[in-house]
Amino acid sequence: MTDATPIDGSAPNAPALERGSAIPPDEIERLTDDIVAALKTVYDPEIPSDIYELGLIYRVDIDDDRAVTIDMTLTAPGCPVAGEMPGWVENAVAVVPGVKDVKVNMVFDPPWDQSRMSDEARVALDMW
Repeated sequence: MTDATPIDGSAPNAPALERGSAIPPDEIERLTDDIVAALKTVYDPEIPSDIYELGLIYRVDIDDDRAVTIDMTLTAPGCPVAGEMPGWVENAVAVVPGVKDVKVNMVFDPPWDQSRMSDEARVALDMW
């Protein structure tokens, strides 16, 4: 498996290629960009910012068969759309050309906090 977009506390939302892949590097880059664009179409209905900029996407893994695994979280474990949001993410990424399968894992470790938000999300939420 190739971690196409590992996201950790040290570099929120920073795409990186960590291991080699049977998929050519330019195709990995295109897939990564297209997956990120798809993730940016998914919004928490209570927050006017997309889930990617909010820092809710912890990891995107693209394996050699083009199956995508996404680890994501919520702003709060009791979020009213907790049962629906993984499906929204799966549906958004499934239509990306070249993606063969999508699996979304809901994780709560590490817990989400505002430090994971991008500058774009901070501006949208007026959190300066």
